[in-house]
Amino acid sequence: MPLYARIAELPTEIDGYRLERHELATPNWTRVTTTIVMAGRGLEGRGEDVTYEVPEHDVLAAQEPVDLSGATTFAEASGALGPFGLGYRRWGFESAVLDLALRQAGRTLGDVLGLVYRPVRFCMSTRHDPRPWLAASPGLEFKLDPEPSWDDDYLAALARGGRVRVLDVKAHYPHDIVGVAPDERIYVACRDRFDDDTTIEDPWIADGWLDLFRGHEHRLAFDAIIHSIADVQALPFVPRRMNIKPSRFGPVENLLATIEFCKAHRIALYGGGQTELDIGRDHIQALASLFYAAAANDVAPREYNTGEARPGLPQSPLPAPAPRAGIA
Repeated sequence: MPLYARIAELPTEIDGYRLERHELATPNWTRVTTTIVMAGRGLEGRGEDVTYEVPEHDVLAAQEPVDLSGATTFAEASGALGPFGLGYRRWGFESAVLDLALRQAGRTLGDVLGLVYRPVRFCMSTRHDPRPWLAASPGLEFKLDPEPSWDDDYLAALARGGRVRVLDVKAHYPHDIVGVAPDERIYVACRDRFDDDTTIEDPWIADGWLDLFRGHEHRLAFDAIIHSIADVQALPFVPRRMNIKPSRFGPVENLLATIEFCKAHRIALYGGGQTELDIGRDHIQALASLFYAAAANDVAPREYNTGEARPGLPQSPLPAPAPRAGIA
């Protein structure tokens, strides 16, 4: 039975929902997210809208709530969320509904899907020098975002350290401050200096750039451009690795179908995060635990998003989620 079919008919009773706003100020930006708290039968389910544009959270707070009171199953509630379309907001609402449905059923997501929660290996994601973090926690692994300013000596030092698992070159964010233009020197360094197990994420592969990676296609993975099975199939080669950020897929049905497709085609998966400030981080850790626990997942605990490098933070692997009703 397809994964989605196992949750589609979960009985669901929704009285309404409320919104909770979260903010985190960093040196470069202020992250804002909204938690959707879905209520029904005296229980609550939670999901997190990780939309990046701050004004969009103001819009959500000001608009009339969607009436979900007529839904009797998860699938019906999903259908009633039509106004939210696809994307981060849809994931936030659907994950809240699913969390509530599971709590009303007294079941875990793993139980309903017939899967086992496992300890989760994670990487720390940073755009900065990882070595202070490594000094504080020698066992850490990293997802790094190479910059054109990184010189060859620095890249060589990172490669020698042997702790880098993903190099995210961010070529698919053309209108975003985190975007990085294709850079041949950086691409070649990622290809040649780091070992074969180190994934190269989101390189530019159009306009002849894929030629730089001939023979190394198995190391390439994508994130920003992957929202569905069709996006995976549209790549000009058969990928062997893929980043899964649940919020990018919008509807839960779309997420589960893409995970099933990748597993059927032997595409190795690893989880990705989007600076979730609340329950969304627990949800992506739970999904990693069920589907790709042993991969180099970019799902580090929230403590890694705040403060300087320091000892005493949770270490990898994270324990498997406790067996309680809900997604996580």
